[in-house]
Amino acid sequence: MNYNISWIFPRLRKPSAFWHLASTVTIACVGLFSKIIMVWLNKTRVHNRHILSDALRKRPRGVPLITCSNHESCFDDPGLWGVLPLNQVCNHNVIRWSLAAHDICFTNKYHSLFFMTGKCVPCVRGAGVYQPAMDVCIEKLAQGDWVHVFPEGKVNMAQEYIRLKWGIGRLIYESPVLPMIIPIWHKGMETVLPNEPPYILRVGKKVTINFGDPIDLSDLVKSLKERNTPEPEARKVITDRIEEELDKLRIKTEQLHNKC
Repeated sequence: MNYNISWIFPRLRKPSAFWHLASTVTIACVGLFSKIIMVWLNKTRVHNRHILSDALRKRPRGVPLITCSNHESCFDDPGLWGVLPLNQVCNHNVIRWSLAAHDICFTNKYHSLFFMTGKCVPCVRGAGVYQPAMDVCIEKLAQGDWVHVFPEGKVNMAQEYIRLKWGIGRLIYESPVLPMIIPIWHKGMETVLPNEPPYILRVGKKVTINFGDPIDLSDLVKSLKERNTPEPEARKVITDRIEEELDKLRIKTEQLHNKC
């Protein structure tokens, strides 16, 4: 029997003072832990970190941010953010909201409270693009927040081609303000936390993280809306474009990772 997660969404929509306090502590601890693992204990090479860091500091007020990346390991999030400056990765007002699998992260009350305060939103895989998790993320984008998505929809253990899920297309198309969209590709995270037992964090592993240039979809989204394109068609067109840009970044990142 699946754990009932319906009580979580109202609390994420209107966080209490206690949630803000608990989230401050959770994000600070997880952020510092991620930095220790990724920067100090592993051989992580980061390319173009300034693209995301600058977006977090300088994007206009009210403009939301979406980041999207491949998914190699259960440590991708929070590991990817460990390469950011401490005042970003440990700041609960800055760090991302993230979709997280409900059957992995929200299996009981205590797990749910931890991941809630870590700004994770429970996503039910197979429930489609109109589930509460997606609605909450659109609301966060409307507030100008940062939302991260793994559009493959699961950990890609075989690192093979997986068509991107259309949820990211819905987030972009229905956001009241067009988000800044930053793609990320990484290699080697599955060596830091393997996908097979024993599930123990490793050290001294080679990891490459590459932040891509922002994807400009302003003309595409404007055209789709002017033509009153049905939402299912629009989200597919947008997702296909994101997939193209991620694939270009994949090629560049693999070349960087294979050097040295």
